[in-house]
Amino acid sequence: LPKGKVKKMLPAEIEKRSFEIIEEEAGDHGFSNEQWAVVARMIHTSADFEYIDTVRIHPGAIDAGVKAIRSGKMIFTDTRMALSGIRKRDLERFGGEVSCLIDDPEGAARAERENTTRAHAAVDLAVDRMEGGICVVGNAPTALLRLLELVKEKKATPALIVGLPVGFVNAAESKAALVESGWPHISNVGRKGGSNLAAAVVNALIILAGNKK
Repeated sequence: LPKGKVKKMLPAEIEKRSFEIIEEEAGDHGFSNEQWAVVARMIHTSADFEYIDTVRIHPGAIDAGVKAIRSGKMIFTDTRMALSGIRKRDLERFGGEVSCLIDDPEGAARAERENTTRAHAAVDLAVDRMEGGICVVGNAPTALLRLLELVKEKKATPALIVGLPVGFVNAAESKAALVESGWPHISNVGRKGGSNLAAAVVNALIILAGNKK
């Protein structure tokens, strides 16, 4: 194109071309089709091809996530940003809902009383409703670490944990603990992550659930 000129494209055309570029630049990656559907959407959201090397997908993670979605199980997120990024209309066809309790007054009171974070307290509030569902952590390592404590104590039994907290304090460590736990997970190595990335993973699972016969 001539300098200074940009080709006008519809949103669907932009997405289609974006995934074509991802396919071209990724080359041979070794993922299964379903795994690649998740990883490619992570790259699409972040424009970061490093996820090809740093993503960690438990062997049973995608089946667990798709089954939870198709069964209408709850999805809990640690941030409003992750909640807003998830395709709720597509989720509704399966009877599913997304919830974020980070702003719940009871959680805020508990966090102050117990001298912990609201993200930590929100996990405690959700624990009774997360059985067979999906827990999505895109921001707060404290939420992921608390969730892992409850899983270890057999007080929390989500079908899948999407653990992608971002940052410099305990983000990488909490994700390493998730991977080491052996619980069905989709995560990554290192400091990178984020709520937008976590929502993208869930959206990939929703799309897979819709395609599954």
